Amino acid sequence: MVLGKMSAFSIIFLVCLALSSLAIKAVDVSYDGRTITIDGKRKVLFSGSIHYPRSTAEMWPSLIKKAKEGGVDVIETYVFWNAHEPLRRQYDFSGNLDLVRFIKTILNEGLYAMLRIGPYVCVEWNYGTNNPAYEDEMKTFTTMIVDMMKRENLFASQGGPIILAQINTCNGWYCDQFKPNSGNKPKMWTENWTGWYNNWGGPVPHRTAEDLAFAVARFFQYGGTFQNYYMYHGGTNFGRTSGGPYITTSYDYDAPLDEYGNLNQPKWGHLKQLHEVLKSMEDVLTQGYSRNVEYGDMTTATIYSYAGKSVCFLGNAHSSKDKTINFQNTEYTVPAWSVSILPDCYTEVYNTAKVNAQTSIMVKKQNGADDEDEPYVLNWQWTYEPTKQMKNGKLLGSASMTASKILDQKVVTNDTSDYLWYITSVDLDKGDPLLSNGAKLRVKTNGHVLHFFVNGRLIGSQYAQYGNYQFDYEADIKLKLGKNEITLLSSTVGLSFSWFHGEHVTEIVKDISNNSWNYKVGLHGEHVKHYKQDNPRGWYSNNLPTDRGFVWYKTMFKSPLGTDPVVVDLRGLGKGQAWVNGNNLGRYWPKYLAGEDGCGSTCDFRGAYYSSKCVTGCGEPSQRWYRIPRSFLNDDDQNTLVLFEELGGNPYDIKFATVTIEKACANAYEGNVLELACHENQVISEIKFASFGVPVGKCGSFKKGQCESSDALSFIKTQCVGKQSCSIEVSEKVLGPTGCRVPQLRLAVDATCETSVSTEMNESMKH
Repeated sequence: MVLGKMSAFSIIFLVCLALSSLAIKAVDVSYDGRTITIDGKRKVLFSGSIHYPRSTAEMWPSLIKKAKEGGVDVIETYVFWNAHEPLRRQYDFSGNLDLVRFIKTILNEGLYAMLRIGPYVCVEWNYGTNNPAYEDEMKTFTTMIVDMMKRENLFASQGGPIILAQINTCNGWYCDQFKPNSGNKPKMWTENWTGWYNNWGGPVPHRTAEDLAFAVARFFQYGGTFQNYYMYHGGTNFGRTSGGPYITTSYDYDAPLDEYGNLNQPKWGHLKQLHEVLKSMEDVLTQGYSRNVEYGDMTTATIYSYAGKSVCFLGNAHSSKDKTINFQNTEYTVPAWSVSILPDCYTEVYNTAKVNAQTSIMVKKQNGADDEDEPYVLNWQWTYEPTKQMKNGKLLGSASMTASKILDQKVVTNDTSDYLWYITSVDLDKGDPLLSNGAKLRVKTNGHVLHFFVNGRLIGSQYAQYGNYQFDYEADIKLKLGKNEITLLSSTVGLSFSWFHGEHVTEIVKDISNNSWNYKVGLHGEHVKHYKQDNPRGWYSNNLPTDRGFVWYKTMFKSPLGTDPVVVDLRGLGKGQAWVNGNNLGRYWPKYLAGEDGCGSTCDFRGAYYSSKCVTGCGEPSQRWYRIPRSFLNDDDQNTLVLFEELGGNPYDIKFATVTIEKACANAYEGNVLELACHENQVISEIKFASFGVPVGKCGSFKKGQCESSDALSFIKTQCVGKQSCSIEVSEKVLGPTGCRVPQLRLAVDATCETSVSTEMNESMKH
């Protein structure tokens, strides 16, 4: 997102780019103070952010198709300048950076595109900056991107999908009160934050489906017509792309499509139903006039009228009180922190607090756990990362730079590595008090992680805490007569507006910050490409070291069966980076645990959301599982995992797994259609529980209420067992009489998903 995260109701003024070109082939695309018009049709538009570098080109069609099925009209993306131009005038548009291919994939699915070119992005992405010199340089890149899109006929005026660039909009968790800076611009919400990012040392944030739907419905209740989910699919910060700093490799963002591309249920389904309802009201919402009826206590009815038709919203923004109101001679109960939608101003067809979509319980299934022919065994090799940088007083290898002061890490590395060696020497003559009295090494830094070496021996490591990127380090050291090598290895954890800078280094009373310092960028293992699959040199098979830093590990593994997403469990390791077949999966840091406090067993969707409101994983690694895209794996099942371990860990605990649905459960309200679905390669194998009436409890612990239909369980088994998906109309007409006398009946279902027999046979034959 732009300029970092903002609090609720904050407003971002974005740069306007080429709005005069907003047109589709032979069609006018325009906007006014109410909405965007496409092909002569005034539109209600739902958009979703999918960042192409945070996934793979092979996944783009599936992600975009699932977004379309979820009711999304527009795919929004930033254009990631530092990824495309890592070095000045050297460009990269290959692989998951193929922007043209991504936009054409959107076109092929029949969706529109919103392109946010810059002048820079700060979406928890490495190297965001607000520097005028960079912004001036950005003009060249922006022009190149616009010209590239034109050459490929991708702007709407050429028949392409790009209908929007950047205009005055709102970013935040709630934008219903936002007003554009001109009465001629529609009320637009560019970033509706579907959750929050995860940081090293923090728990995992969640935003409920009820609260997200409430925010969307409120926005449209009060005149909004364009809304974009940030993110619709968050994805993964592969390589060293995560910024922040201290942002995890996972960028799941609790989005409607999870990091692996699975439907995040019930959020995806609950929003899909909301989109369908609002789309059915499009003409009235974009052309009608509105009026509000205030009921007090934060409860309001809004009526839109046009051409003899009316649509209505009943909103209750109280954080705890349900409200019963008399609206147009009919009583309605609106739950706290919810919006009811009445497309005919009489019948409630949707309420944001009543979730009718299934909840998918996801599990990580260990590779080979059920296959006797594929036991889970990893054979490891290792090699060391040399830490001594000088021999006989001379620097080993070539220095990147020499200076008589401490230099900023970013200046020296130019973001080509997480690692920079700071090397100097202290020459002691006989009788020097540092020899007889002992010495102390003191370092004060604004850096992220520092490792301290004296004469090639590690004497300590220290890292800054998230949000406070500075620390002091002090240690007793032993020096020898003659030259002593003093080496610091700095490690960044993502760049943003600040980066490592060693303010000064002191050693007893001798200040060596103005010494002559040699700088070496990167690790030896990076230079010789230990992470390459075809690099067999220098590896050892015996005496595997564990709980030791500066070690490279390598092993071979088979591709997990099936088509489900693949992950690797790196719990037990310390900190470092991981590669599969030469592809950098990203940074790992399981040793950095989230704090013990802040997590609860339940999450109340009512009341304003904030990033620490609903979190899980307290006391656990901030990230344990790391995504391996199927396109990274080899067809011959000979895959190489390489790790650089910086702090020390145990590779024997590493496991591979697939992400799949274990069960699908729901608690749907009467008058709705419940859609149950397993993964594409699964079937519903068992209905463990089903009750239509007044069931109690929640997913995994449903119980029958005081009354229920005697026919519901057998009917649902007939409709669903053995199928990948099924639809059930929640009504007494279909499920049978209940004998219950309540305002609204409910159907609770708990279904088990298993891989289909045909899928297992096909995969076994392939292997």
